[in-house]
Amino acid sequence: MSDTPLSKSDQPGTIARLLRDGQVRAVLAQLFVVGIVVLLGWIGISNVLENLARQNIASGFGFLDENAGFGVNQTLVDYDAGSTYGQAFWVGLTNTLLVAVLGVFLTTLLGFAVGIGRLSSNWLVAKLCAAYVETLRNIPLLLQIFFWYFGVLKALPHPRDSIALGEGFLVNIRGVYFPRAVGEEGIAIVLFALLAGIVATIVLSRAAARHLLRTGQVRKIWLIGLGLIVGLPLALYFVLGQPLGLDMPQASRFNVKGGVRIIPELIALVLALTTYTASFIAEIVRAGILSVPKGQSEAAAALGLPNGLTLRKIIIPQAMRVIIPPLTSQYLNLTKNSSLAVAIAYPDLVSVFAGTTLNQTGQAVEILGLTMTVYLLLSLSTAGFMNWFNSRMAIRGRS
Repeated sequence: MSDTPLSKSDQPGTIARLLRDGQVRAVLAQLFVVGIVVLLGWIGISNVLENLARQNIASGFGFLDENAGFGVNQTLVDYDAGSTYGQAFWVGLTNTLLVAVLGVFLTTLLGFAVGIGRLSSNWLVAKLCAAYVETLRNIPLLLQIFFWYFGVLKALPHPRDSIALGEGFLVNIRGVYFPRAVGEEGIAIVLFALLAGIVATIVLSRAAARHLLRTGQVRKIWLIGLGLIVGLPLALYFVLGQPLGLDMPQASRFNVKGGVRIIPELIALVLALTTYTASFIAEIVRAGILSVPKGQSEAAAALGLPNGLTLRKIIIPQAMRVIIPPLTSQYLNLTKNSSLAVAIAYPDLVSVFAGTTLNQTGQAVEILGLTMTVYLLLSLSTAGFMNWFNSRMAIRGRS
């Protein structure tokens, strides 16, 4: 075999040597894919702008400053028929956030309760929880929304025949009414004391937890917390002359005056989302608890710990590392499923903005793009928070 070196003309060129490099080929492949995506995006945007121009539809977000001209039956921000489309957007967004927050809170409580109940030693409780899960998770969510709205809430009596649930609580076909709190001079001091009491209790509880880890001694702070959260604000309330009044709802022949009204659309939507999503969370919780080695509960029983304390302090904290990732997916599903509110005319973002506003303005690209962006940001924010919470709950070894 000849050892004669290759001549300069026979040696591979610079481009050939680069193409033989795996990292270079990977970068070039990625650049090619990005170029294809940019090209397709440019073609799509060009077609959209061309079609809008052909139909004489102006593009842009200038329509947000125009008069909306329609009312909304539930608003958490200032809004009336003379408000702008931009204000209508905020009405829909806040109503969507209200459903998402209420749904996540309630479905977490119900899901954990049912999931733990499925593992109960009580035969009846375990079977009832199993029946709940297998029934609700296999019925379409939209049908459950219709059931609560048309089958339950729309069957309630008219305002003149309102059902009284204690002093100041009324239920009829138009919703649920309860007293409105009317603050007077001095109420700000009471609220500040309540907030300060909550913060102080949290600080004391964390200090007690650190003391327990350091010394093994338990510091009972529940009496101090009760005094700070309940006792101090209550004492200030009476000292300042009870600076809180109640606007009680009063039923008349055709309507209910006064108080606070919760519309039936909100009630039906929250109930359906909560019960439906809780059936999935229950299975997640059950799987998380079963993932904890049985020896953990046996060791706790050997130490004489009661079942409730074992569950709260030993089993659930270890199960959370399994529960949190799929739990995040259920929170995301609940938020996105809230868009089904349009089926019962609840004024969420899809109904108010992607529905009424779109029909009146015709700005389909801008409105749908903004609506999808909002849901994307909500999902990313929820996932980011849950990932942070998951990292905090991760089991760490001692250094």
